[in-house]
Amino acid sequence: MKNILTVITILILCFPVLLTGQHHIIPTPVSYESAEGELILDEHFNIGLLTENDVLKKHAEVFRSDLEDIGFNSGIHASDSASAKELKIGLNETPVEALGSEGYQLLVEQEGMVLMANEEAGIFNGLQTIRQLLPVKRGVNSEGKKDPVKIATCIINDYPRFEWRGLMLDVSRHFFTVQEVKAYLDMMAKYKFNVFHWHLTDDEGWRIEIKTFPKLTEVGAWRVERHGRFGANRASPKKSEKATYGGFYTQDEIRDVVAYAADRNITIVPEIDVPGHSMALLAAYPQYSTKKEFKFVNPGAKFAEWYSGGKFEMLIENTLNPADPAVYAFLDMIFDEIAKLFPGEYIHMGGDECYKGYWEADEKVQAFMTKNGIKDSHELQSYFVKRVEKIISSKGKKMIGWDEILEGGLAEGAAVMSWRGMKGGIEAAGMGHKVVMSPTDFAYLDYTQGDYSVENKIYADLSLEKSYSFDPVPEFILDPELILGGQGNLWTEVIPNLPYAFYMTYPRGMALAESLWSPKENKSWKNFLDRTEVHFKRFDEMEINIAKTIYEPHVKVYKEGNKLMCALKNDFEDIEMYYTIDNTYPVKFGHKYTEPFEVPKGDLSLRVQSFRNGQPIERLLQIHRTDLELRVK
Repeated sequence: MKNILTVITILILCFPVLLTGQHHIIPTPVSYESAEGELILDEHFNIGLLTENDVLKKHAEVFRSDLEDIGFNSGIHASDSASAKELKIGLNETPVEALGSEGYQLLVEQEGMVLMANEEAGIFNGLQTIRQLLPVKRGVNSEGKKDPVKIATCIINDYPRFEWRGLMLDVSRHFFTVQEVKAYLDMMAKYKFNVFHWHLTDDEGWRIEIKTFPKLTEVGAWRVERHGRFGANRASPKKSEKATYGGFYTQDEIRDVVAYAADRNITIVPEIDVPGHSMALLAAYPQYSTKKEFKFVNPGAKFAEWYSGGKFEMLIENTLNPADPAVYAFLDMIFDEIAKLFPGEYIHMGGDECYKGYWEADEKVQAFMTKNGIKDSHELQSYFVKRVEKIISSKGKKMIGWDEILEGGLAEGAAVMSWRGMKGGIEAAGMGHKVVMSPTDFAYLDYTQGDYSVENKIYADLSLEKSYSFDPVPEFILDPELILGGQGNLWTEVIPNLPYAFYMTYPRGMALAESLWSPKENKSWKNFLDRTEVHFKRFDEMEINIAKTIYEPHVKVYKEGNKLMCALKNDFEDIEMYYTIDNTYPVKFGHKYTEPFEVPKGDLSLRVQSFRNGQPIERLLQIHRTDLELRVK
């Protein structure tokens, strides 16, 4: 068997002309060269294995199932490289250095396809690219026969920019079933994400079975049911109420999901969030706090006061007691079970938003600090983090935590996930620690992504364009090799179910995937928009609703003297925007936007909508004048 480089070299001589071609692949490959001609697939599209390998067989079987869903009759066999109209899959006998462990090379010619890689992960990634070259469903002609599928002949060389390409799903604030988690993993795999950060514990629920401490799930996994937004409008539990909302994953279910993810080239990083965000844990075992008071799992009710600059005060204790030796014995047994369930390299210990007021008010904690020469509560948190790092490393794992673990001194060997901007990541890398960049202003997928008049308003915004501009490596970083990659985070306070999780994750997840996989020089916002539109259609065919807010007009309000002025913008040249400011509708009979306009005084609303070819392409925005005034910057 020859390497694909040899095969491609020979076939290039037979290709008429190779050109840099157009495609709709996300994330965009390192190189895509097209040639005249096309591969036409009818009823049969078989898979030929050039390498005898059990993992390849498993990948091929999953892909064969995908082909059946599209409408092909497909089989898998050992390929002699002579059969036509098939996909040949194999591993390089001599590794191609540039491809690394996850890269691949794909040749599409009129006679079939050849996919080669150094390792099984590369084959999996190449198969995801092929899935994007194929339709979601085959069309049917007037005679009821399936339409042939045509794929432009091309050569693709591709490999990732970063080794850590992650998404985080918070299953504490709202619980997601095993099948829902698997569906989320399936979509991640399509866009070549390879790390699933599973946020398993928080104040609102403990979601993983720990056999040594059954009350963690008997008590900590359940809370009283509340509806609507988290915060002051959600009532705290009453003693007479039964805790009926929640759920958890048994250890067998965890193993099942871990294996399912591994089959899709995804490593799971579990998070056990300590010492803060531990109310669900303390509802089960209150003795591990300083006050040792009985408490409920928080149902999303207000239990903190937030001030400017990220400062806050907890109204109910949700932190572990760092001065209690029993806490570390407790955590040692928890992390022992966690380490055995997750074969990946890292365990996430949280470490974020740890309120220290209860420590500072506790006489025993203060005496502990004096005895151990700990000068302040930041150093006390560092003491806790370093103890946890030793526990995790004793299990043969590496620890990663949110950037607060830097405070008071970073534990040796710990990696940092930088979420409060990139500053923490830069600091950690400067100290020689590995870093995953996950800054709020690029990667927080629960942030509002469209106009407040039609989207859930939370405390910050994140547009698709801003997500696409994400680069995990700051220009002035001393050692870029310490940046493992980046990650998007989906916190679920306002995300109660899987359909809405998909809506909030994509297309911003696609933007992050491209930032983490594709070469920086290959990125183009305009080209990404064109490709995203194709993927909108693919999601529609899969009957999965995702955000199309990029079609909506961007409304900018400003003052020009005493006049309230409004400017509209859209990212697509072929979209027209129509508006009214006299309380009339439909807006397609209003004004076509050409330049900024004045919004007169009065009890009136701006109505504006995007149109393409005379048809509305997104939702109508309706914004009252009083709300427009609040938007003035």
